[in-house]
Amino acid sequence: MTPIVKSNGAEIPALGLGTWDARGDAVVHAVTAALDAGYRHIDTAAMYGNEAEVGEAIRNHAKPRDQVFVTTKVPSSELANGRLQKSAEESLKRLQLDQVDLLLIHWPSRSVPFREQVLALCDAKRRGLSRHIGVSNFTPKFLEEAVAIANEPIVTNQVEHHPWLDQRDLMATARRLGVSITSYSPLGRARLLDEPAIVEIARAKGKTPAQIVLRWHVQQPMNIAIPKSVTARRIAENIDIFGFELTGQDMDRIAGLARKNGRMVQSGYPSDWNAAPH
Repeated sequence: MTPIVKSNGAEIPALGLGTWDARGDAVVHAVTAALDAGYRHIDTAAMYGNEAEVGEAIRNHAKPRDQVFVTTKVPSSELANGRLQKSAEESLKRLQLDQVDLLLIHWPSRSVPFREQVLALCDAKRRGLSRHIGVSNFTPKFLEEAVAIANEPIVTNQVEHHPWLDQRDLMATARRLGVSITSYSPLGRARLLDEPAIVEIARAKGKTPAQIVLRWHVQQPMNIAIPKSVTARRIAENIDIFGFELTGQDMDRIAGLARKNGRMVQSGYPSDWNAAPH
């Protein structure tokens, strides 16, 4: 059974299925395969263009809705007060769900006042559109400011995170605030799977490189991973990571793979974003 990460009142399965860049029947089959394999956490977004298919797979599966944790996200173009809530309502219509379990700001907007974005997200929760709220692609200063402004608990910050990208500062900030980190692209878009250190650890454990990297994620406190796949075999392989552990030496060795230019998702990260939001 997938462990649960507790974060500011939310209980989030530590491993989920990411659905970015998957469309049509492939999404339906992937979500169905994930639920069959034991996943209880499915991640989508308005900008992915696949909420309808994700919702179809969830509704048609034997697993009860209240046992599936569903996350979606509001795009940065829709973060003004009123527009954010409307975007969330439209996501629910596409998903054909009464509410989602987690609603995120996908990327912070530079055209809408930051306070307005955060308070609109909180209002969406109070309206019952989502059980919990969070953010995505927030720097440490953005996360601190969001938590300070919010009048509802922020439960996660979904960011790019994998062994090539050192997110220790962000993770330390999040833990101090009681906020979990949800790691997207946790396998580094598969580029990490040929890393000699990871291959060596995988051979020693009798596991695949992907299983080693995902185990590295979930062994970190308050960390959630959402690998994306549309292949049933890989989907099942990715969740089969809870019957073994990495040693402290293994964990440190994998973390030591971080590189200066490790970020793979460049869009949306202008250099001034390390400044405080305004």
